[in-house]
Parts: sequence; structure tokens; C-alpha cells
Amino acid sequence: MSKLIDSTPRADGFRMPGEFEPHRQIWMLWPQRPDNWRLGGKPAQRAWVDVASAISRFEPVTVGVNHDQYENAVNMLPGSVRVVEISNNDSWMRDCGPSFVVNDKGDVRLVDWGFNAWGGLYDGLYFPWDKDDLVAQKVAQIEQVDRYKAPLIMEGGSFHVDGEGTVLTTEECLLSPGRNPDLTREQIEEHLRDYLNVEKVIWLGKGIDPDETNGHVDDVACFVRPGVVMAAVTDDKDDWRYELLQDNLRRLRETTDAKGRKLEVITLPMPAILEITEDEAWGIDSAEGTIPRRPGDKTAASYLNFLIVNGGIILPTFDDPYDNPARGIVAGAFPDREVVTVPGREIVLGGGNVHCITQQQPRG
Repeated sequence: MSKLIDSTPRADGFRMPGEFEPHRQIWMLWPQRPDNWRLGGKPAQRAWVDVASAISRFEPVTVGVNHDQYENAVNMLPGSVRVVEISNNDSWMRDCGPSFVVNDKGDVRLVDWGFNAWGGLYDGLYFPWDKDDLVAQKVAQIEQVDRYKAPLIMEGGSFHVDGEGTVLTTEECLLSPGRNPDLTREQIEEHLRDYLNVEKVIWLGKGIDPDETNGHVDDVACFVRPGVVMAAVTDDKDDWRYELLQDNLRRLRETTDAKGRKLEVITLPMPAILEITEDEAWGIDSAEGTIPRRPGDKTAASYLNFLIVNGGIILPTFDDPYDNPARGIVAGAFPDREVVTVPGREIVLGGGNVHCITQQQPRG
């Protein structure tokens, strides 16, 4: 049984834990949408199997799947992965799925954010998104956990928390006109305080994918642990990402967290700008209301879009000269976790990466 609670996590003593805190399991959604995933989603499905297999070495995985792909997903995924039927519009569990919160007694609840496909009718990526907007409620029912309904359009990839009162986000995303145009910056901050139970909002400027997610933070910065942040950078001053990443770096170095700590900042290089090839673009269906994928379109490839799991890191790589240096930096930042790499190109063709297609459920 799952109840809808007419309160807030903050009022009830619940907080969102950091991703580095212990998990019960990871949630994913199965890709199949032919106007986003090439060749009917078959190459993407293989990439999902790689990611789910890597995660399942460290902790349980549950994959939600539409009814017409249920049998295929069961047969493709490892036997250790739980497959449940959850109808959905596309496969971005981080963004349409719930954020889980815990209290000191070990109870777990979830926050159900509003979802409108990254901008609704203003600049969203597809229509309709009605099935995606029900995913959090369905997860609550499957897990039999109570849920809060937040009065805010927001995706899980647009923020990171440290579990100790600090949230990291971008102005480009949370203040974008397609999400909460009726809310002021101060009102949005108040909702973040209420539904994540945080004290301090650290605002970065921009992300690296203005056309897709309006600049999700999970491509450019994350918490390694409380007081320590990892930030994406590039040394190439001709790279269009250079200035915005430098601005984010400046903001991180000049701020403090909710506990008053000056942040330690670890920098992580960016892979080269990755463009969609003619072959990759050719295999995608053209559909009214869906953002087109064209040859030469730039993707939001980033090593920062990794997932922290129990005892490990699942890191996307791109056949790029920085793959090994990035892996080394991540391993150094997380000395107690094993870094496992997975091919990231196929996932980024659809607009995100490992972090975007996963959502952690804390152990509580």
C-alpha cells in the first residue's frame, strides 16, 4: 500500500541522501522509442544491457518496460535483473522517476516531481509525456512506499544533493521558462528546501546541453562526498563549453556548503565534442512533436554522467583520448569503489548517459 502524504519531507524529518550513501537498488526504464533511438532502439537496448549488467555486480537492478517489450527485455537482460511492466514514453528514469527520501529511523518515502519532457509545450522534447509523469507513482505502488507530490516541474538530472543540507543545480535549467514560469527563484529554492530537506542551494550557471535538458547539472558537476565536488572542465579555449565550465568552476570554488565548508573541487576533463554521424541519424524515425536528430548534431557527452553504486562507479567512455585519464581521476576520487566502464556513445545519441538512465533507491 502506498499513501499520498499531504505534507513535505522537511516537515516530516525526511531528507534525500547523497548518491554515495548505501542503496537498496537501482531503477531503469527500457528504451524502444523509434523517434529517439535508432534502428527501433536495438543498439540502445544492447547498451542498457551493458549498464544493467555492470550495476548488477554491485546491487540489485529493476527495469521498467512497456508491455510490448516485456518478453524481449526479460530475455535480453541478465537473470539477476528484475523486470516489471511500467508503461512509459521514453527511458530516462533519472528524470521522470522519483527521488527517494529517508529519515533517521530507516523509513523510505519518495518525492513525485512533475514531469513535462524537459520544457512542455514551450521547448519540450516530445509529446505526450503522460505515461512518464505516472512513473513515480507506479514505483511507489510497486515498492509500497508512501509518496509526496511536489508542486514543481523538475527532473532528477537537474540536481545533486550531498545528504547534509546542500543541493547543486543550474540556473539554465531550473529557471527555464518551460518548467515553472509562474515561480520566482526564491519560490523554487523554498520548494527545494521543503522536498529535499536542504538548507543551501548552490546555483551554477549552465550545463552543456541547452537544447535537450536546458543544462542539467549531472553533466557538469556532482558531489563525491560531503564537502567534495567534481567539476567538468576543458583546456581548449576554442571549445564552446570552455567559458561556461570555467564559470561553474569559479562558482564552486567561491562558495561554501550548508555546513559552512569551503568546497574541495576535483576537475574532470571533457571528451571531445561528439557529433551524430549520418548513419546514426539515418536510423531514427521522424515524428511530429519530437526533437529531430540530424547528422552533425552535437551531443552532451560527459564523463561526469557516471553513476555511484554500492562499492562501484559505472563510468561512460567514448573511444576518446581522455577515457583513461578520466577513469584514473574518478578512481582517485573514489578510492573505495571499483570503476567499471561502459560504452557511452549509444546512450548519448539519445540525449544523456549512465546517470540519466538510472535512479537510486536508498537502503534506509
